[in-house]
Amino acid sequence: MLVDTHIHLADKEYLEILDQVIEEAKGRFKSIIVSGIDYQTSLDAIRLAEKYDFLYASIGLHPQEVKGLEDLSWISKLAKHEKVIAIGEIGLDYYWDEQYKEQQKELFIKQIEIANELGLPVIVHSRSAHQDTFDILKEHKTKGVLHCYSGSLEMAKEYTKLGYYLGIGGVVTFKNAKTIKEVVSEVDLKYLLTETDGPYLTPHPYRGKINRPIYIEYVISEIARLQDKTKQEVEDKIYNNYLELFGGTSEEI
Repeated sequence: MLVDTHIHLADKEYLEILDQVIEEAKGRFKSIIVSGIDYQTSLDAIRLAEKYDFLYASIGLHPQEVKGLEDLSWISKLAKHEKVIAIGEIGLDYYWDEQYKEQQKELFIKQIEIANELGLPVIVHSRSAHQDTFDILKEHKTKGVLHCYSGSLEMAKEYTKLGYYLGIGGVVTFKNAKTIKEVVSEVDLKYLLTETDGPYLTPHPYRGKINRPIYIEYVISEIARLQDKTKQEVEDKIYNNYLELFGGTSEEI
């Protein structure tokens, strides 16, 4: 069974095709995690997850939404919902603006603490902030996945030593994506998870179009090629990784 550990399925890009996207995923996906980036999108993720048994929600405050030391009490409240299985998308992003750098760090740590209190894994965003992200996750130990991993092989190995998973999406299928291909080739399959990050980062040969969960088939194929394994071996192991991180058994999830 396939899993998509990160997609913005409540995004407006999916409005006109949502029914089709859901229908084509039925029977092929065991779980799709709809990600929130603030209060409203987290609420939207929960509402969407309520409608389908194989959809779940992750809730949190994305670093690009940080404008100061926001009140995060809503996270603990929404996390009580039975369809919420992770805190995320949280983390650090210095790519666009470093103005709220310190606030990002503080709120990232606070959300990790909330996740630990609730016994939930984190889904981590890190862009142009690799060292700070690693330092925080090393000091404030939790369980989670580095969503859309884009760091080096060396840092990937350090993350896996700490028990973190790496989210692999459409970028691994891009012809010139040498770093992530190297990471996937060298890192043990037991640390990898699949995701779309839809509607973004659509894999080849559909690059430039709206990303859909079913396209994870192409990600699985590339991981299998890079690891010299069969597609079924990769699919089975990644599903097992999913169960280990997000909890439950194959009968329960």
